Amino acid sequence: MSVVERMQAQVRRWEEAHDHRAVFLGCYSMMTQNMLVALDEGAFQDPGWVNRLLHHFADYYFEALEAYEQNPLTAPAVWQIAHDGGQSPNLKALQKLLLGVNAHINYDLVFAVSDLLQDEWAFLSPGQRQMRYADHCKVNVIIAQTIDAVQDQVIERYDPKMDTVDRLMGSLDEWLVSRLITGWRDRVWRNALDRVAASQATRVLLAQQVEEACLKVADSILFRP
Repeated sequence: MSVVERMQAQVRRWEEAHDHRAVFLGCYSMMTQNMLVALDEGAFQDPGWVNRLLHHFADYYFEALEAYEQNPLTAPAVWQIAHDGGQSPNLKALQKLLLGVNAHINYDLVFAVSDLLQDEWAFLSPGQRQMRYADHCKVNVIIAQTIDAVQDQVIERYDPKMDTVDRLMGSLDEWLVSRLITGWRDRVWRNALDRVAASQATRVLLAQQVEEACLKVADSILFRP
């Protein structure tokens, strides 16, 4: 089973159970599919590296999900909030989506990127390092191109009122979300490089700082003071 098929199978199970965690995973499935298309079309400078990152990144999601399903308290704190929120009847679909995006990008992606860079960074030339960053930034373009479809095909299914917001704001709401995620991913790259360069003791501290920052973002999504 491919990674997209695995995502889509889980989305169907959640949809049948009326579990709104399908909001984030439906978005993630669409994004992953678009990434695979971009890889096939030669959109990246090093498609092999991007493909490895795509699958390693997905592993983080499924490992956190498995931990949460077995015992919620064993999952990363940001994923506890995202999964709890995804099942809450009191949150809007956009909040459920952003809680998942926050956990997967601001938390998981830091570790996924640094895992791949850890053993190679010291041996990469300045040009090769720039190539890695360029491929990281190229994903922002694919995210931006996917956001409108996510809103139409995922968000509005769970929150029909978003259709009115979409029509009133035109492309502004997609632009705002795209800018938000681009900013998050810029910070992810910096955090990943900090982790690559850090000692083992400092890596533990950096992980705590990444988690604390993600928890603050989750609080803002939930409108907590």
